[in-house]
Amino acid sequence: MSRLMRTNGKRGADGPYAPPVAARELTAVSADGARLHIEVHGPEGAPAVLLSHGWTCSTAFWAAQIRELAQQHRVITYDQRGHGRSPAPVGPAGYSTQALADDLEAVLATALEPGEKAVLVGHSMGGMTLMASAGRAKFREHTAAVLLCSTGSSKLVAESTVLPLRAGRLRTRLTKSVLGARAPLGPVTPVAKRILRYATMGPGSSPDKVEACARIVHACPRLVRHGWSHVLAGLDLDADVRELRTPTAVIAGTVDRLTPVVHARALVAALPNCVGLTELAGMGHMTPVEAPDAVTGKIRELVGAYVQAGQAGQVGQVGHIKEGA
Repeated sequence: MSRLMRTNGKRGADGPYAPPVAARELTAVSADGARLHIEVHGPEGAPAVLLSHGWTCSTAFWAAQIRELAQQHRVITYDQRGHGRSPAPVGPAGYSTQALADDLEAVLATALEPGEKAVLVGHSMGGMTLMASAGRAKFREHTAAVLLCSTGSSKLVAESTVLPLRAGRLRTRLTKSVLGARAPLGPVTPVAKRILRYATMGPGSSPDKVEACARIVHACPRLVRHGWSHVLAGLDLDADVRELRTPTAVIAGTVDRLTPVVHARALVAALPNCVGLTELAGMGHMTPVEAPDAVTGKIRELVGAYVQAGQAGQVGQVGHIKEGA
């Protein structure tokens, strides 16, 4: 285990959307020397869950899951490089799916005992991190099951419906420009919240959830946001998905504009061991915040089936579920 380290930094949310104080804070060191901030919640020896957040987010994104799961689980969260309290990469070489996979390996080695298995959950870029890691030895050593939330493996810009235009070259080019803009997001204003709600959340999202997501996203440094946008624009993890042989469930919002539900259905078709697809009616891209009970409940199911019951490797039948908003 790495030594305990406490750091200061923006958490991006407060009140009911601020994660509880971690029982322990650790630092992992990745293959290129990047340092990653880790938080561990819940009792030692409890079944382990690792949460990997998405682009422009941080550990604060998982507040609802941490509060619910940490009562009976050991919940491990970490800030992706450049996000939250993990320092930004030095130079463009630090932005790649290989770097994401290296980072995850370092976090697993730091936060888990040798051979210990956990349920790994990834949202958006966090899900892409899990896919990119599928062939890694450390990933296979420590993964009992996977939950992919609101994510995709390729064609992210081409499939995005953030811009209300007909699919084609023009929409793809304009979407790439918008998502990769260098401009600062600025303060969290009513206009900023309306834009974020339209682009990333369902129309029924409550104001407090929109506020929480806006504070988290706006806390991400401008250059970090821009650097990762290039990686996402050129993403191609289709081959890695086929290597993800661990039991894997998929969750998606039916009105997700960033990673529309077509991505979730493609993942189900490509995964060697898919154990369920849940489509959340009326939900957007921020499913762990928009539908916390559904996401947390699915994590509990995976822990019960593949960690507590010792059924890792069991192939389940794909269940196609539609849930109301």
